[in-house]
Amino acid sequence: MLRHPPPPLHNLHGHLHSGAEEPIFRVLPADVLANLRHATSENALLWNLVYPRARPSLSLAQIVALRPLWGTVAESECGDALLPYFWGYSADGNRLPGLDEALLAVDGPVGQTEVDLILLGKSSLVVAEVKNHAGLGRCARFFAGRCPEVSAPPGPSEEGCRYWQVGEGEFLSLLDFGPRPTADTAPPPCAGHYQLARTLQVGAALARFLQRELHLWLIIPHARWREHELAWLDFVGHIRSADLWRRMRVLAWEDLAKLPRVQPG
Repeated sequence: MLRHPPPPLHNLHGHLHSGAEEPIFRVLPADVLANLRHATSENALLWNLVYPRARPSLSLAQIVALRPLWGTVAESECGDALLPYFWGYSADGNRLPGLDEALLAVDGPVGQTEVDLILLGKSSLVVAEVKNHAGLGRCARFFAGRCPEVSAPPGPSEEGCRYWQVGEGEFLSLLDFGPRPTADTAPPPCAGHYQLARTLQVGAALARFLQRELHLWLIIPHARWREHELAWLDFVGHIRSADLWRRMRVLAWEDLAKLPRVQPG
C-alpha cells in the first residue's frame, strides 16, 4: 500500500495528452495515479493511446481490421461500439457494473487482479492486458516456495489454492492446465500463466454477469512480441473453448495508434 497521498491532478497534465480534467482522476486508486505521473509509464501510455480515440467509444470493427501480432481473421459481425473502462472506471468516473462482484467471485475478499483496460459493447466484452516494459505476471507464491498445493498440500479440512477449487475462479473451467499440482510435479502451467489466467477468469465471470461475449487481448509494443510469443502461444494452447480462442488477439501499441483520434469539439 502506498504511504504517500496521490499526486495532485495538475501534476498529471504534462503527461496526459488530453482528458486530464476527466472525473476518473478523482476516483482512481493512489497507485494508479502515482504511475501516471511518469510520462513513459504503462498507465500514461494506455490513457494517451486509448482515450483520444474512444470519445465516446471505439469501433470493434476498426480494431479487428488491424493486422494483429497474433490472432484470427476479422469476424464477419463486429460492428459493436466499445466504451472504455480504464482500471475499472469510465472516463466519467463510474465503476464498471458487475466488476467488483466478478473480482470477489474469482479472487475472494483479498483479491489482487487488476484489469488495465476493459471495453464494453452491446454484445461484446473485451478484457485487455496491457504491457510496455514489464513481463507477464507469474505466481509469486509458487516461485517463492509458498504454493499451498505444492509446499503444503491441504488436508481434508484445509483449503488449497482457490484457483484449483470449484467456483468462478477455477482455472480448469476455461483452461486445460492438467492435473492438480503436487510436490512431485514440475512447475505447473498455472504458475507461469498466473496473470493471464486470472484476467481470463475475471473476464469470464464479468461476461456472464453482463451477458456479453468475451474477448481477451494482449497489447504490447511491436518490438516485444518475440519476447512474449512463446508464453502467449503456450497459454492459448491451454484454452478449452475454440470459440474463445478465436476471440483472443495480440495487438501492437503502434497499430492501435493508427486508429483515428477524435478531435475535441
